[in-house]
This record gives sequence, C-alpha cells and structure tokens, in this order.
Amino acid sequence: MWSSPETVPSAKTIISVAASLTASAVLLRSVTENLIPDAVQDLFITRVHKLYTRLSPHVTVVVDEFDGLTANQLFESATIYLGATQYASTDRIKVKKLEKEKQLAVTIDINQEMEDSFKGVKFSWVLVSSRNGSSFSSSGRRGDHSSGFAQKEIRHYELSFRKKHRELALDSYLPYVLEKAKWLKEERKCVKLHTVDYNGSDYWSWINLDHPATFETMAMDPDMKKTLIDDLHRFISRKEYYRRVGKAWKRGYLLYGPPGTGKSSLVAAMANYLKFDIYDLDLKEVQCDSDLRRLLIGTGNRSILVIEDIDCSVELQNRNSDNEFKHVEDGDKITLSGLLNFIDGLWSSCGDERIVVFTTNHKDRLDPALLRPGRMDLHLHLSYCDFNGFKILANKYLQIKKHTLFGEIEKLLEKVRATPAEIGGELMKNDNAEVSLQGLINFLQSKEEQSPGEESLESV
Repeated sequence: MWSSPETVPSAKTIISVAASLTASAVLLRSVTENLIPDAVQDLFITRVHKLYTRLSPHVTVVVDEFDGLTANQLFESATIYLGATQYASTDRIKVKKLEKEKQLAVTIDINQEMEDSFKGVKFSWVLVSSRNGSSFSSSGRRGDHSSGFAQKEIRHYELSFRKKHRELALDSYLPYVLEKAKWLKEERKCVKLHTVDYNGSDYWSWINLDHPATFETMAMDPDMKKTLIDDLHRFISRKEYYRRVGKAWKRGYLLYGPPGTGKSSLVAAMANYLKFDIYDLDLKEVQCDSDLRRLLIGTGNRSILVIEDIDCSVELQNRNSDNEFKHVEDGDKITLSGLLNFIDGLWSSCGDERIVVFTTNHKDRLDPALLRPGRMDLHLHLSYCDFNGFKILANKYLQIKKHTLFGEIEKLLEKVRATPAEIGGELMKNDNAEVSLQGLINFLQSKEEQSPGEESLESV
C-alpha cells in the first residue's frame, strides 16, 4: 500500500536529520580521539580486524619476492604463469619484447587483479609493490657497500580464495603453478649473460647472450670435446646421486691455456648447449668476502658462474710460489679463503645444477687449494691449433672440408704454434678459399721464420 503524502517526510526534514547525524559522528570521533587512549583505539581496531578475518569466507596467501636474501621460486613461477594466463577481466598488463625472445613477455601490472580458475575453483591474484625506505648508494661501490644490496622495490603477490578451498590451493593449485611455470620457462628459454649490479634487485643485471658458439664450431681436440660433453650429461642427470652422497649439485671446470685458444667461446658453447644462463663474476668488482656470498645466492639454478683470468685476481696466486705476480692493494679485500668458501662451503649448497668455470692463462700461478676435486673437478687444457682444429675452422669460415692446400697447412701446423683465434682471423680476410688459405700459409711461414729454433709441437 502506498503511503499518503502526509506521512512522507519533506526534503528539508531529511537534510536536517542527515546533518544532525553527521555532526554527531564528527563529535563522537573527536571525543574518541581526545578521551580514549591510542592503545585502546589500536586494541579495538585489532579486535575488529580479527573478527572480520574470522567471519570472512576468504583467505589470502602472501607470496614475497624474496625470503631474506634468497629469491622466492614461487614468486618467479607466479610471474611466468600469470603472464601466460591472459584473461579479459584484466584491465592492465605489462608487455615487453626482447630481440632474441620467441614471443612477447606479458606480466601482470601493479595492483591489477587477475582471476584464474583451477578445477572449477576461482583464485584471485594481485601484485602489490611498495618502495623501500632504506638509503641507497649512488654508485654501489666501495665506501657504502652495505646499502648496495638493499632492494629499491618490495613486491609480493596476494592470492585470495575461499577458505574451504585452502587444501586444494596449497596441495594442488600452487604446485601446479610451479610445474606449469617450469615448463613455460624451458619452452621460452633464451640464454642470458649476467653481470654484477649492486643496484639490481637480485645483485645482477643481464642481457641476452648473443654468442653463436657451439661445440660443433669449437676448434678443440675431438677427444677432449667428447670428454667434456659426456661429463656435462653425467652431471645434469645425477640430481638424486648428489643428494644421496651428500654433496651440493654443482660441478667445477678449469679452462687453461694461452690467450686466443677459445676459453671464453667454450663457456658460451657450454651455455648454449645446456641452455644455462651465464653469470660473469669479475672479482675486482666485488668489495669483500661477504659480498661473494650474497652474489652466489643471487645466481639462479641451471647456471654457469664464470671467473675469468683467475690468476690475475688479487691475493689468489699460489701461496707456495716464490714469485710475486701482483701487489696487493689496501682496498682489495677478496681473500683466497673467502673464495674457497664461496666455491664449496656451506653457501655453495644454496642452489641446484650450478657449474663454476675458472679460466686462466697460467695454471701454475694458482694455489693448489683451488685446483683440487670438489672445486675444479675437470681441468681442460686448450692449446694451440692442430690440423683437426684447423679443419673445423676452415669449414666454419670458408665452408670447405678439403682443399689441395690442406697438406701444406698440416705440415706447417706441426712446426708452428698458432692459436685458433689467429687462424680464424686469417681465414676471415677473404671469402675466396684459395686466396684465404694461401694467406694463412704465408702467415704460418712468417711465424716459422720468426722462431727458427723452436721445437715442434709434437714434443710439447
């Protein structure tokens, strides 16, 4: 039944009542703030929040980007998974495309809610970000390295779902996200080259590795190449073995030999073959032993950590040698004991499927403690180019497998020391095979004349 006009309050009356209620609310708030202690107010708010949480049908799981110094695998997996799960309900997404990536990299934007469905249950994701109030060093170098490793941005995901689906979320859904992200990551894998960055979120910055080296293009001894490939296969297939014998799942390689013999290229070939990222660690950029540990934690699984020209690093030469190869400066704080702990101490177990590679031109300058098994498990001597190595280079640069000049080049290589880099440089000078090979012969003959008394390579 409709009310009569006489019983309907006028607009003036409604406004008057609303104003009265508003004034009362303001007065009540003022009295509360002035007369009730802050502690009591905080207690009341806490109780109300707990009551709301208890009565709410939903639960929220927080997934932080880092757990202390360690990157949270679930956060990375969620980023990959959500980037591949594009729904119309998402208003904003972030998109980027790197040159060597196979497809667009899509990620969820800050404060954007993304809904996902798993076994008929709805899950809601939100990426939350806040600024870290800590101070930062502008250079991240000596003098203020303690702030160099602080995070500028603190991020976490908030995953919400109904309470009755807690068991499904923790036991099935999140493991599914981890497994799906692992598959997506391998499918899109592009090898990256990382370098030390004190202002980076995980202490490293990276670019795509644009190095075409493969084992097929490496001019190295075939038996040595096979030994290395077999060793790599054995390493990546022995996860349970390493766990059973109580050792960290890592492997160390020492690449030594004169400059230009392909040590850096071999590292790139290993990375391309295994699809492992490379972390290039220049010890001169590291300020102290504790930073070594932080950098190690920042490296990812399935990666190759490279320390090139280890003999040139301060305080790392052979302690038993009478020669002084480098004067130690006051500011240099990296020690041999710190490096040894970095390689195979307790901190080295913070990760799986890691390879450590040292390169040097002078193996004799290294302390024996660096070279023992468990630190450098396999030593590979990359020497001067022999005829087998030359044939690989000729096929790579000139796309030929035989030529009438090969016989003369073979005889010269038995007497002359030439690195793969030198031979490759000569072969690049002309696209015509005849001209290029004759130029190489002239180059080798000139080297022979410069060292007429040198012994043959067969006796080295």
